[in-house]
Amino acid sequence: MRILKYFFIPLLIFITAACSSLVLKPADFSWPIENALKVDNKGFVEEQRYAFTLKVKSLFFEEFADSTNFAGKEIRIIRDKLGYVYMTGKNFKNVYVFMSTEGGMKLEEKIMVSEKGLVSPAFNQKSPNIELLDSPNKYLLNNKGIVR
Repeated sequence: MRILKYFFIPLLIFITAACSSLVLKPADFSWPIENALKVDNKGFVEEQRYAFTLKVKSLFFEEFADSTNFAGKEIRIIRDKLGYVYMTGKNFKNVYVFMSTEGGMKLEEKIMVSEKGLVSPAFNQKSPNIELLDSPNKYLLNNKGIVR
């Protein structure tokens, strides 16, 4: 009976430990400053410093109901400490908050910031939040919306 006790308990602990996921914490995913990325003719933006490429054509359709008028436009993008990616651009009424998913980005929140559309948007890191400037307006954002 003792032999079983000394054999099965360590075996049970080993099996349980093998099934758990490795989590590395804490982690800071923030980009220190925003990136202003030009959309190419195929609807992609690319940031070589972060090895980041993303097709944003459907973002323009979501915002403007037009996916043909994107080439040469600029997307403002920043990433917060938790890994959420914030995107907007000139004439956008919304800020889009995405989270990485397998092979892409999943929309987590769509934040209405301007009925008329942004004129000259710029993001700043205001950890743990993101600041959106559109002179003279300022908005403090997180992954759930505008921080009041």
